[in-house]
Amino acid sequence: MTTITTGVPVSARALVIGLTGGIGSGKSAAAELFAGQGASIVDADVIAHELTAPGGAAIPALREAFGDASINAAGALDRAAMRTLIFSDPAAKTRLEAILHPLIRSISAERVAAATGPYVVLVVPLLIESGHWAERCDRIVVVDCPEEVQIARVMARSNLSEAQVRAIMATQASRATRCAAAQEIIDNAGDFDSLRAQVDALHQLYKRGFSSFPSYPQ
Repeated sequence: MTTITTGVPVSARALVIGLTGGIGSGKSAAAELFAGQGASIVDADVIAHELTAPGGAAIPALREAFGDASINAAGALDRAAMRTLIFSDPAAKTRLEAILHPLIRSISAERVAAATGPYVVLVVPLLIESGHWAERCDRIVVVDCPEEVQIARVMARSNLSEAQVRAIMATQASRATRCAAAQEIIDNAGDFDSLRAQVDALHQLYKRGFSSFPSYPQ
């Protein structure tokens, strides 16, 4: 794989770890644990929320593309309304992505380049589905758990029905596809202590940088 900092010798830059997983898999919990170990975290979802918050850089383009009804009273993107729209209109999803994705890629690249941790964790929910993200990573780690666990977690934290959660999951890569693309897999079917132990082990590997992976030229 190439990395988001292409053109920079590997000895002069940090390892970029792509972190992904299906909805409800526990990506955010894993990212927080990596952050606790000192890793630099660049989260595509966080950037998306910044862009679509009141005063966010994407709000004018979103208003123009989808009308005033797409923006709530606070001036942010109305996520519930947009979710309903894109599930009923695939063209709307394409328009939304055309506005947000270039901005997210640009900002994420800037933040990865500016990171100061021993390695960078680039958190992208659709990393496998969108090939250009995978090309920016040196390693891919997938947070995995059974689909039944995903559904239960999302229903417990969100006001979504099982059918709605399954509809979201249907737009994402399958577990098998995600795991096949990974160099490392975190099994998050268990408790938090198990998750923390696995992240700790990967931290020990990643903090050594490219020297942990002899296939990279030094």
